[in-house]
Amino acid sequence: MLEFSILGKYNKEEEMISLVHFRKEIQRPIWVGAVCILLFLIMIIGMTLMTPEISLIGDQTVVININDDYTDEGAKALLNGKNISKYITVSGEVNTKQLGSYKIEYQIKYGPFKNKVSRTVIVKDMENPTITLLGDENMVMNVNDTFKEPGYKAYDNVDGDITEKVTVDGDIDTKKIGSYTLTYQVQDRFGNETSVSRNITVQDKEKPTITLSGSKSITINVNDTFKEPGYKALDNVDGDITKKVKIEGSVNTKKAGVYTLTYRVQDSSGNETSVKRSITVKEKAKVPEKTEDDGKTGVIYLTFDDGPHEGTTNVILDILKEEKVKATFFVTNNGPDSLIKRAYEEGHTVALHTATHDYAKVYASEKAYFDDLKIVHDRVQRITGEDAKIIRFPGGSSNTVSRNYSKGIMTLLVNEVVKRGYHYFDWNVSSGDAGAVHTKEKVYNNVISALSKKRANVVLMHDTKTYTRDALRDIIRYGKNHGYEFKAITYDTPMVIHRVSN
Repeated sequence: MLEFSILGKYNKEEEMISLVHFRKEIQRPIWVGAVCILLFLIMIIGMTLMTPEISLIGDQTVVININDDYTDEGAKALLNGKNISKYITVSGEVNTKQLGSYKIEYQIKYGPFKNKVSRTVIVKDMENPTITLLGDENMVMNVNDTFKEPGYKAYDNVDGDITEKVTVDGDIDTKKIGSYTLTYQVQDRFGNETSVSRNITVQDKEKPTITLSGSKSITINVNDTFKEPGYKALDNVDGDITKKVKIEGSVNTKKAGVYTLTYRVQDSSGNETSVKRSITVKEKAKVPEKTEDDGKTGVIYLTFDDGPHEGTTNVILDILKEEKVKATFFVTNNGPDSLIKRAYEEGHTVALHTATHDYAKVYASEKAYFDDLKIVHDRVQRITGEDAKIIRFPGGSSNTVSRNYSKGIMTLLVNEVVKRGYHYFDWNVSSGDAGAVHTKEKVYNNVISALSKKRANVVLMHDTKTYTRDALRDIIRYGKNHGYEFKAITYDTPMVIHRVSN
């Protein structure tokens, strides 16, 4: 028991000694740790004070458009407030011609210490493509016309030609007056988009038309009744506007003279048209008592029957034009319309001969004659617009062949045609080209030998004959060299006629 107690006492003292020692051991590491921490902090502060500061000038991330110039703003470095930027080194490149992301690094090294920063430069396509409109941006077109797209071109700085990607929005109603817009849009592969517009104004620019019934030139006798032949007015938008036509002017049928009626009409868009009709009021003509010697002296009236005929009439017109001479063409229902139109437009007189030149049909009766005459009359009116009133009887008024078909028909017709407002012309110089004469020399001699300064010379020729064609220029030059004047027959030319033999 005693031993246990002593042992127990010993242990307690030993435990106290150990605890004191333990406390000392514990206190030593804490002190050492504190010193280490203090030294570490001092080192960190020192390193911080000795490490240079570096910062970017400008943004850390820069975005530029491809192909633009890139100028780097750089960086700056400070050490304890002192600028040491000259020690900065820069690495990295930016290819502005190539899309992508580029890194520029700025590093400063000062003694054993260094620091760095970086900038990201993004090269991207930020440019909108372009659309170039071909033709006008502001177009004006007539209603009912067909709109034809003038075209366009689209180009992108990266994608190149992207015309095929263009979309066109908008509609044009060319049948309706108004303003319309077409919008042209295109987008490149990076989403850059462009749009342009074209403005189209549809308006009524077209004048209405007035079509006169009957002839533009009418001749009536004094005290006859003038009856308006009629007219029709049409407009491309308004349609039939005949009711809007206003007639200006009047005709005094009791007094000889030339009167003009003006037909005027305006559509709803203000487009106006006018046409004129000439009405000649004349003293009633009588068949003159004189025969071949009527008319102005010293004048040559070149007249051509039976045409037109391609190959001769066209050459005759060429010669007349070159020689500056006007003539008269007594036409039939043969040959091309174009030659009649040309003769009329070049200032020659287009007169009436016969549609068929078939004596048996023409002179069968009064009605047969005027039926035949109407055919050729209507042809000339269709081509020239003129109500032709100058005629020549087939075979002339003195022909005797008509006796075979209707006795006394010529005596009746010469009076009836004058009564109906026609003037008829025979001839007093014959080229003989319708008979046995078949050379230009004989045609020439027949004409010049019969000319006279004491009368009007109405020369009978046929523009269907090649030898007449070939003699014409020499006949004209003979007339000019001998003081003759060349004229075309008009309604006012005194009739040169033969004595009627039937």
